Amino acid sequence: MSHRVVIVGGGFGGLYAAQKLKRANVDVTLLDRRNFHVFQPLLYQVATGGLSPGNISSPLREVLRYQRNARVLLAEVVDLDVAARRVVLAEGDFVEYDSLIVAAGASHHYFGHDGWQEHAPGLKTIEDAIEMRRRILYAFEAAERETDPDRRRAWLNFVVVGAGPTGVELAGALGELANDTLKHEFRAIDPADANIVLVEGTDRVLPTYPADLSAKAHRSLRRLGVTVRLGAYVTDVKPEAITIESHSDLFVVPTRCVLWAAGVQASPLAKLAAGQTGGEQDAAGRILVNPDLSVADHSEIMVIGDMAHFAHQTGRPLPGVAPVAMQQGRYAAKRIANQLAGRSSPPFEYIDRGSLATIGRSAAVADFGRLRFSGFSAWVLWLSIHLLFLIEFRNRILVTIQWAWSYFTRNRGTRLISGGPSWGAPTTGGEEDSPN
Repeated sequence: MSHRVVIVGGGFGGLYAAQKLKRANVDVTLLDRRNFHVFQPLLYQVATGGLSPGNISSPLREVLRYQRNARVLLAEVVDLDVAARRVVLAEGDFVEYDSLIVAAGASHHYFGHDGWQEHAPGLKTIEDAIEMRRRILYAFEAAERETDPDRRRAWLNFVVVGAGPTGVELAGALGELANDTLKHEFRAIDPADANIVLVEGTDRVLPTYPADLSAKAHRSLRRLGVTVRLGAYVTDVKPEAITIESHSDLFVVPTRCVLWAAGVQASPLAKLAAGQTGGEQDAAGRILVNPDLSVADHSEIMVIGDMAHFAHQTGRPLPGVAPVAMQQGRYAAKRIANQLAGRSSPPFEYIDRGSLATIGRSAAVADFGRLRFSGFSAWVLWLSIHLLFLIEFRNRILVTIQWAWSYFTRNRGTRLISGGPSWGAPTTGGEEDSPN
């Protein structure tokens, strides 16, 4: 019987591990709650109407259709039976394994204020992006109908929490949406009057980037009309306002659209896996892994991607970015192949090939160690790399066409309000109107 490899999660780590095992003498079972892979770095473009969900998603079965040693199961893992080497599914079924790769990703982190999630959605899934898009676009629609000046202003206040790459890219896209895309489309409001506030707790945007690139990103955001509040922390989020503390002063911003990009925490499956294996977790819920990505004394179980706390290389945990998950997925697969061939594997070593972040049209920053640059050249490189790493050729073509259209027309073609009933209808003449 072939060696049974079970992979939990069809994100970057899990999918790259499965593909790397294509020629190995193993049987691969990929488990995921959804039947598709999402290119998460471009979720913010779905949230701001630049791309459709299908442009950045690929059905897992289609991706692995020619890999004869792999199968995909739509399932949710609810427990691990470490002694019997099997994962337990929500329906009560189980799947046995000889090697297990856990790559279930991460969710939003509200730092002990989980109630804020209802009023400040994060951006980790397609559903999150659609909800965020609905809130953004409906805010403009509600402002168009609002007759009270103060309430209209509240609808046009947008607050993005967290100035890492996701927050910066989201704020920049919002600036383009308000200043360019929606221009001339409304009659009672000027979308360019939108007040976009980016809140960051540290002393600069893109705090993991070199200071000079952070400064250039900050200037690009200002050109798009984004107000950046540094050294600022959110103390409360309510349906119609957000409270921000900055230098011991409290500011209440009336707003109906708060977008969360401030932090992540490991999937709840991490707590389950740690409990079953005796592994330790950090403050963000990630499992502390060994140099070979295994957990505690269980060499047959590897945890990768956003669920893994790997600090053996630099003394600090690796960032939760796609390249880390990709490289760990490939390593996990190679380690299994080496094990079957009777070979040992060296410790995992992450190769940092650089970082890129875009701040709107023709503006980006690139950090490749000693090589740092910004502007149009960095933006073109950002476009090229993201196209290269999209999973399917079809998606590369579709995204290229969408981006070309957006660049030449300054339009965003997927501005659809969907995903459920609208919320917080505006007042006209002192009465509540239905948004329909």
